[in-house]
Amino acid sequence: MNRYYAASTQRANHHCDYCQAPELIFNFPFEVEHIIPLSQQGENDQANLALACRSCNLRKGTRISGIVPGSNTEVSFFHPRQDKWSEHFQVDTQSGKIIGITSLGKVTIEYLEMNSASQMAARQLWIRLSLFP
Repeated sequence: MNRYYAASTQRANHHCDYCQAPELIFNFPFEVEHIIPLSQQGENDQANLALACRSCNLRKGTRISGIVPGSNTEVSFFHPRQDKWSEHFQVDTQSGKIIGITSLGKVTIEYLEMNSASQMAARQLWIRLSLFP
């Protein structure tokens, strides 16, 4: 297990720093990932680490930005150590959809595919169980 796992889970309250999925409902630990990848001069310290569910971590990969849907503008992804989640995202509690309220939120949702049908269905259940967000 990653040596930063305990500190990362405590800081993230056992939720994915990106999509806010609750680690409790998975039968394996979430991953500690580099917000800025080491390959892009990111540091291997707590200020550059995030707790990520498998889905967000795989989809993010080594990317740190993307093109905003419907534009030609490149925007950085949500940075869990620098950005406040509630300033960039909202949740429709009926549908389970995460809504980007800024360009940063929209591009992060798009590239991490946070609103797949299965994720929204799961989120609806988590909301009913008071596990989300």
